[in-house]
Amino acid sequence: MLVNELSKKTGLSIHTIRYYENLGMIKGLTDEKVKSNNYKHYDSNTIERLEIIIEAREVGFTLAEIKKILTTWFESTDSKPETLELFQAKIKEIDDKMKYFKQIKQLLEKVCEKLQSND
Repeated sequence: MLVNELSKKTGLSIHTIRYYENLGMIKGLTDEKVKSNNYKHYDSNTIERLEIIIEAREVGFTLAEIKKILTTWFESTDSKPETLELFQAKIKEIDDKMKYFKQIKQLLEKVCEKLQSND
């Protein structure tokens, strides 16, 4: 499929797909027989990779982390330990952020209480 169809199937813009390709996260293939254009073709594996990218972005992974996930998942013979380590690190990062935001929330609640009591 061409990039237009890939964009429609994934919901990503063509610009975003090209960006991920420039980062080496996906790869399109050109038809060596056709010299008149530079169209790239993508297979169902590309859709799977893009879906992983989308989901990983939604839970807070950076593009560098996602690239590492894709590499270990698709190219490594024993990806489980590396992938598990990445996921555990992300869980810890989320836990740390949750603690931080809880502290900020408590601080804001105290300020609100003070403001309300001064009325």
